[in-house]
Amino acid sequence: MNTQVTNIPFVDLKAQYQSIKDEIDLAIENVISETAFIKGKYVQQFENDYKDIYNVNHVISCANGTDAIYIALKALEIGFGDEVITVSNTWISTAETISQTGAKPIFVDIHPDYYTIDVDQIEENITPKTRAIIPVHLFGQSVNMDVIKELCNKHNLFLIEDCAQAHFAEWKGGKVGTLGDVGTFSFFPGKNLGAYGDAGGIITNNDQLADKMRMFANHGALKKHFHEIEGINSRMDGIQAAILTVKLNYIKEWSDTRLSVAIKYNDLLQDIQGIVTPKIHDDGKHVFHLYVIRAQNRSDLQSYLKENGINTGIHYPTPLPFLKAYDYLNHSESDFPISAKYQHEILSLPIFPEITDEQLIHVVDTIKSFYQQNK
Repeated sequence: MNTQVTNIPFVDLKAQYQSIKDEIDLAIENVISETAFIKGKYVQQFENDYKDIYNVNHVISCANGTDAIYIALKALEIGFGDEVITVSNTWISTAETISQTGAKPIFVDIHPDYYTIDVDQIEENITPKTRAIIPVHLFGQSVNMDVIKELCNKHNLFLIEDCAQAHFAEWKGGKVGTLGDVGTFSFFPGKNLGAYGDAGGIITNNDQLADKMRMFANHGALKKHFHEIEGINSRMDGIQAAILTVKLNYIKEWSDTRLSVAIKYNDLLQDIQGIVTPKIHDDGKHVFHLYVIRAQNRSDLQSYLKENGINTGIHYPTPLPFLKAYDYLNHSESDFPISAKYQHEILSLPIFPEITDEQLIHVVDTIKSFYQQNK
């Protein structure tokens, strides 16, 4: 085990900033000197650039990824009495926004190999009340979108892609977020494409839907003082937009590096008894927002890694149906057996474009050391 490497962060935003410091500092300075704080040309520039890269008709920037989902649901007029299907293991934003419209979240267990929604279990959960499906491209890996699209077409359902962890991931050559009615994104600082505060965005090719989302996100108005509906206040600020515009120039390189790091991890960890490495779907392009293993004695391993200066995470310690917030749905662990089992096994290892080979090898060697000591 390499004792020279100490304190490996889970994600290293300082290193990323240092690599593009001059461009970031200038971008922030320009926004401040021009007092272009809310909306304005820097937000418009980011929306245009994002639109071009995704080859879509519309980008609607907003305050955060949670708002992005909520705005999409409201624009699709989903509300009381409706049901929306989503996955059992993800961040709560996906489900709480469904509830906040008045609709009911319907959870489906995860696929045992890919950790995204098990598409083979979706149709049995579709009822006359179902209005939409929200697949989450979790950890940077695309859901099997062929099956999802077929189900949405068959049952006349809306398809909202939660791409918060999957910027520029792909399914059969198509970018996730462009494969349904709406794609929603988070630009939280730790994301693959992250701002320096909260920010979010929505993409669509539907002109009418785009207008409704812009309106709802701007107090129900497309033109100042002309409020056609009641909406919310959800805006991306100019500083975040300018930062994201700079980072767009590097996202392909960063995504490729993440994939390279993940492949190295897989190669180095595959022979360790007690570890299951993540699988990459043959039809998808994984961007590895998170590198998630399954580990025997997960809690002890996590503590051992921490003792050796290695920061890790658990995504997520409690699947959504088992949270107190969803007690009213009366779910038990037997309803979601894969999520129930994996909550005790999943462990997210450090992954970021700036991670060095020395740091990566230290992580692997420390894991090997743990299992050698605990045979």
